Amino acid sequence: MADSEQLLKLAQQYGTPLYVYDGDGVVQHYRALFDFIPWPRLRVHYALKANYNPMLLKLLGEAGASIDAVSPGEVHLALQLGFPKERILFTANNLTDAEFDEVRDLGVLMNIGSLSRLAKAADRAPGMAVCLRFNPDVMDGDNEKTMTGGDLTKFGILLEDIGRVLEIVRRGNLRVVGLHEHTGSGLQHTESVFRSMKQLMSVATPENFPELEFLDFGGGFKVPYKPGEERVDYYAMGREIVSLFGDFCRRYGRELEMRFEPGKYMVAESGWMLTEVNTIKHNRSRVIAGCNAGFPQLIRPVLYGAYHQIENLSHPAGELHCYDVCGNICETGDRFAEQRELPELREGDILAIGNAGAYCYSMGGIYNLRPMPSEVVIVNGTARLVRRAPSHRELAQSVLGEYQL
Repeated sequence: MADSEQLLKLAQQYGTPLYVYDGDGVVQHYRALFDFIPWPRLRVHYALKANYNPMLLKLLGEAGASIDAVSPGEVHLALQLGFPKERILFTANNLTDAEFDEVRDLGVLMNIGSLSRLAKAADRAPGMAVCLRFNPDVMDGDNEKTMTGGDLTKFGILLEDIGRVLEIVRRGNLRVVGLHEHTGSGLQHTESVFRSMKQLMSVATPENFPELEFLDFGGGFKVPYKPGEERVDYYAMGREIVSLFGDFCRRYGRELEMRFEPGKYMVAESGWMLTEVNTIKHNRSRVIAGCNAGFPQLIRPVLYGAYHQIENLSHPAGELHCYDVCGNICETGDRFAEQRELPELREGDILAIGNAGAYCYSMGGIYNLRPMPSEVVIVNGTARLVRRAPSHRELAQSVLGEYQL
């Protein structure tokens, strides 16, 4: 776990803004899942969309993790990093025929979540093995934009359409080897996990799908973001999961593999974005602390209203004051925090924005033509630069591309 002194040294060495990841912490979170959920045939697929840093992926691969990929690009990245195709599950929505053919030709198992795509699979690739994604009709998550169950979501086949599913499967002689569901990100209630499991298991009968090898119950495991926020008792949750799945396997007639696909849980708490305060502005009722990063470099507060803890690394003992911690982008909403109580901020102070390991760099962009930060990974106490931020000149050149002046 990186401490304040090491983070300050890295900010000085590599400049800011800067992403720093604790590689050992990521692997520890992965391994903890096998303690929480003691099913003998548990497979954990890391949701690559949460953070695609290649060194973190390499560490997870060496630890035995599989991959949940949601685009052909993610499939190619996983393969190039040495993940065998058998350890990749491809779950995309609104897939094009060209993307379908590309991933099918790579030999990666597809997780199909619509009747439309299932019918196309039956026509384009009769006899292929598939996984089917069902909508569990359970809504949960830390934001309405990240809930993936219920009738307002685009994800998954409705359970009530099981008859049409079986008809298409028979017509295309498709071999259904797995069933999948995902309720949302940052699940607020452990009961939602159990309910969604039961919903999927209700259609996973040997009469419907006699060749099942696994059931995949998605991810969305919650991590605490706010001070004082309670941690989920994952040991208690895991015991109930194992009990439910054991009962199901007995009804099904044989022991199946159980899969989960956490992303945020595995990487969120092991990441920080470091940024420097460069402007202090007193605006009547507000004190604005301006930083050298903005929402394109860490978008969750603007996009979801998400809370990220902020530490003043260089002045931790300062007197507490309230600040709007703002970025350098031409948008009024470009704030990392509003009316946040922090030790006195001064120009030149280095801030660490916590829980920045998931859906931060991976959702980043170059709006206002500001480059994405460098990325550093710490393993066994040693920091390694994995990705260097382009200079402003290099970024401008990349935008020009093949255009000739």
